[in-house]
Amino acid sequence: MAQLGGAIGAGLAAIGAGIGIGQIGKGAVESIARQPEAANDIRGNMILTAAFIEGVALFAVIAGLLAVLSTQ
Repeated sequence: MAQLGGAIGAGLAAIGAGIGIGQIGKGAVESIARQPEAANDIRGNMILTAAFIEGVALFAVIAGLLAVLSTQ
C-alpha cells in the first residue's frame, strides 16, 4: 500500500508542477501583453517562481519515490 501511495504522490507532484508552471507562463504572457515596458521584470519573476516550483516538485517526487523504494 505504501508503494502505491508513493507512486501516486510522485505522479501528482509532477502533474501539479506542470499545471503550476503553465499558469505562471500564462499569467506572464498576459501581463507582458498589457505592459510591454515591464517585460524584463515580469520575465525575471516568472523564471524565479518557476524555479521554486520545480525545486518543490523535485523534492516531492523524490520523497514519493523513496516511499516506493523503502518498502521493498
